[in-house]
Amino acid sequence: MEENIAQGTFEKTKLEEGFYLLKFQNLNKTAVKVQRNINSSFIQFHFSGKGENRFFFNNGGYKISLHEENSLLLYNPKRDLPIDLELEPNGWVVSIVISIKKFHALFSEEAGYISFLNLENRDKQYYKDVPLSPGMVIALNQVQNYNVRSTIRNL
Repeated sequence: MEENIAQGTFEKTKLEEGFYLLKFQNLNKTAVKVQRNINSSFIQFHFSGKGENRFFFNNGGYKISLHEENSLLLYNPKRDLPIDLELEPNGWVVSIVISIKKFHALFSEEAGYISFLNLENRDKQYYKDVPLSPGMVIALNQVQNYNVRSTIRNL
């Protein structure tokens, strides 16, 4: 499902129940804000392909910059973290939003090795900003620029 936002596009693809791919793109020459409701049962992985994009929290009282070719992991089990994103001109971000239940199912045996899922941190908020490797940048560009018919997009 693709929809036009102010001066860009937003595309949401449901990969499975509790597992979504979101694509945000600003096609304008000025910054554009995008907002989406995401509740506390989801982990968010954001990947900036282009632009110095910014996430806002607490009604704009706090912001985190997501630099070009960087990723940001967001998780807070105690409060909803809606997406409040400002995209730079020609900027784009690809996001994966996955329920904690689905994420645990993917990594059930390895959950103890993932720092924010271990018993000590399970109920704590977690934010991590990491640069993308060259291989991840290539994969991110492929996800952003794929062009297939909507009938086979989920595949």
